[in-house]
Amino acid sequence: MTDFRALHQPGSPLVLVNAWDVASARIVAAAGAAAVATTSAGVAWSLGAPDGDALGRDLAVAAARRIVAAVSVPVSVDIEAGYGDPAGTMRAMAAAGVAGVNLEDGSRSIAEQTGRLAAARAAAPDVFLNARIDTLLFGLGDLAEAVERAKAYLDAGADGVFVPGATDPQAVGELVEAIPGPVNVLVGPGAPTIGELAKLGVARISLGSSVAQAAYGLVDRAAREAFGSGDYTELAGPADYGRMNALSARDAEAGR
Repeated sequence: MTDFRALHQPGSPLVLVNAWDVASARIVAAAGAAAVATTSAGVAWSLGAPDGDALGRDLAVAAARRIVAAVSVPVSVDIEAGYGDPAGTMRAMAAAGVAGVNLEDGSRSIAEQTGRLAAARAAAPDVFLNARIDTLLFGLGDLAEAVERAKAYLDAGADGVFVPGATDPQAVGELVEAIPGPVNVLVGPGAPTIGELAKLGVARISLGSSVAQAAYGLVDRAAREAFGSGDYTELAGPADYGRMNALSARDAEAGR
């Protein structure tokens, strides 16, 4: 299998169209993805839980194991804040065969989060540890604090840093320049293109929960249309039935 760490190249970024179940992971892999990453929000929603560490480790690991078994490319899993035990969750995810994880800091202090990252690192040395910094996403601090956290997290054993909330080209460029490790950014409508981010030196680009939100948005619109006007226009452009069956058949054959 491809070395997941080697896919993180500044200027030639790893692009991750985040999946949330076997079908979405299969679709992403079939489109030519070098790796598949999960969205914690999408996984949680698909299993009836809200995002934000509410899903629980057992369900998260089970979902990860199914996705890993379903695709032939490396899989990175968003473990949110670690489900109460980052080291234990990291160990369980490694046993499930994942190549990488995202671990978020939220509003924790740098000292607390570096300890959590060091423990997670020790628990699974071979798994790519992507340290998510929520400073900009949640308005908890400025660019300088995000850089300070990034450096501390890399020193604690993280392989890369994920800084959602940074999409302004100048801010992204400053982060890439100041951080001595692979920088991951979150994109969506209105963000710079993949080509533009590559020129800034970004090493990893994630679509995050936006794909799952778009998919569930379609379900919502189709349902409202059917129960409202009685039309079906929202169902235009669906995934091909035969192709979806063909992708799913691989799982059925593997389970025999």
